[in-house]
Amino acid sequence: MRVENVNESTCIVTLGDTICEPTADRVTRLVAAIREHLSDVITDLVPSYTTILVSYNLQRIDGLALRQRLQGLIAAMDDDQAGARQPRLIEIPVYYGPEVGLDLEEVTRITGLSTEEIVALHTGTDYRVYAIGFTPGYAYLGVTDPRLRVPRKSTPRLKVPKGSMAIADNQTAVYPSTSPGGWQVLGRTPTQMLDWNSETLALMEVGDRVRFHAIDRETYLQLGGNFDEF
Repeated sequence: MRVENVNESTCIVTLGDTICEPTADRVTRLVAAIREHLSDVITDLVPSYTTILVSYNLQRIDGLALRQRLQGLIAAMDDDQAGARQPRLIEIPVYYGPEVGLDLEEVTRITGLSTEEIVALHTGTDYRVYAIGFTPGYAYLGVTDPRLRVPRKSTPRLKVPKGSMAIADNQTAVYPSTSPGGWQVLGRTPTQMLDWNSETLALMEVGDRVRFHAIDRETYLQLGGNFDEF
């Protein structure tokens, strides 16, 4: 474990050097502990695969005092293994149709799999939310089946439609809003990834489990899906 200064009001906590489930669990638990015990001095938290970026109010705490309190929370967390947060399971419907699966044909070419096999592999895995970033609500999910591992597009799209579900390398994600992107798009979900009126903003949080299930065209439209290009 390391706590290092980024600037005068931000530090980064590193809980491991390898992306793995145990380290991800520690990240999730420490985020919860910080929110519970340090909410009066923390201004922002950005968890990632093995780290947490912590921003704090210098008028309420200095860097040394914050470091000591963080180290205390980590020690208490490691002593209390029974206190791990139970992850939520979020189920997301996806239409893997030709109208929205912009890169299905390319992925079949790269992998040698049929569309049916791609859908079966993608929906046959429960994914973990490892990080939130890129755009608000964009959750990095892992890990995909090795047979589905494809590179990012050589030329990113200027606009990827909202709700697009995509894969790249060993990860998968849903674009919460229309944005540029270079991942391989397999389908689209009618589920809203962002709620600007909610306290958490995003549907997913680091540590959650996510399961995709395939739906047909009619169900996709009934659930509010569309075929808008952007």
